[in-house]
Amino acid sequence: MRIMMLSQSYPPITEGVAQYVRNLSIELASRNHEVCVVTLWNEGLSEYEIDHGVEVYRIKGTLHRITNILYSHPGKLYAPPFLDPEIAMRLITLVKNKKPQIVHAHNWLLHSFTPIKKWSRAKLVVTLHDYNLICAKWSLIYKNKICEGAEISKCIGCAANHYGNLKGSVILFFNWIMGYIEKKAVDLFIPVSQAVVEGNRLIENRLKFKLIPNFISNDVDVFQDVNGQFSSKLPDHGYLLFVGAFAENKGINILLSAYKDIKNTPPLVLIGYEINKKPFLQTDLPRNVIVLKNWPHHAVMEAWKHSSIAIIPSIWLDPCPAVTFEAMRMGNPVIASRIGGLTDIVDDGVNGYLITPGDPIQLRQSIELLIMDEKLRTRMGQAAKIKAKNYMASRVVPLIEDMYNEIL
Repeated sequence: MRIMMLSQSYPPITEGVAQYVRNLSIELASRNHEVCVVTLWNEGLSEYEIDHGVEVYRIKGTLHRITNILYSHPGKLYAPPFLDPEIAMRLITLVKNKKPQIVHAHNWLLHSFTPIKKWSRAKLVVTLHDYNLICAKWSLIYKNKICEGAEISKCIGCAANHYGNLKGSVILFFNWIMGYIEKKAVDLFIPVSQAVVEGNRLIENRLKFKLIPNFISNDVDVFQDVNGQFSSKLPDHGYLLFVGAFAENKGINILLSAYKDIKNTPPLVLIGYEINKKPFLQTDLPRNVIVLKNWPHHAVMEAWKHSSIAIIPSIWLDPCPAVTFEAMRMGNPVIASRIGGLTDIVDDGVNGYLITPGDPIQLRQSIELLIMDEKLRTRMGQAAKIKAKNYMASRVVPLIEDMYNEIL
């Protein structure tokens, strides 16, 4: 089968969706599919490469040649929420050459393909990793709380507050317009959790979808820590570990507030990346907190191997964070917020604890319980390993293959 992936980011860009696209593409290629990825070019990266049998094409749009007008971040470009003529022309050329049967899109790069979808004769599949079908911010957060529903005046103010007045209006307008086109053009949506189904109102809008969660691959990355480049920066075994974007919605401030009040605790390691120009994490961190930025995926997996507890204190509807499976696969019990797709993964009291989002006291108490009780920690870690098997590539990727065959 000939498959073309569309994603605004791809490794070495550090981002959950980028890693998902890479893992899926490599898994499909290993199953004898012809897979290519079209992504945005970023400074210092090659325009073409072959990654474990996957052809990767990095392209640049008209908007990016002028400036990244809408929003930007050092080292990363974003697709606009509308058709970019130069991206569309490059897609036409690549479609002519590759003749994909399936185009599998993952974010706003999709909007430069929908006008040529009928001409391409390919079936269009979209994995919904967030809530961008409904929300211009992708997060369904309004005034630091879960949004209860879209309203014109509310969305205008929310987008303006997030992006700025002019940018917010432009992004909101095109997200609505292109969202309408997207609903008509897409043959099948793949939400990654029940929270994503509900948040994007797939049932209410009578859109065809199949829920397939994120997954983790077995042997994509082989860890080779040359000269202790990464392991030398980690404390001894048994530390607490957070992995993810350094952002408010990931609940890092809640975690730091809980951690500073715990006595005689193991070190807390934060591995992640900034998503804004202004650093989120400040210098006045609690004692024994170690911050490590922009680590490659294989190094993160090695860090999970030597940690004792995974902490995922999100305060937004975190759709289906793959770091949860990765931590569980390495035998870590997980303390996570009772919100979004995390409730599908963590079984409270079995392979970890589910806590009230934004509650540092409950988070602290859960950490203390696991620190003090080694037998409990070991039992939950073993249960986590068993649960993680449900999210291995060997179980999930065949579901995606079956879905491809079904829509063809």
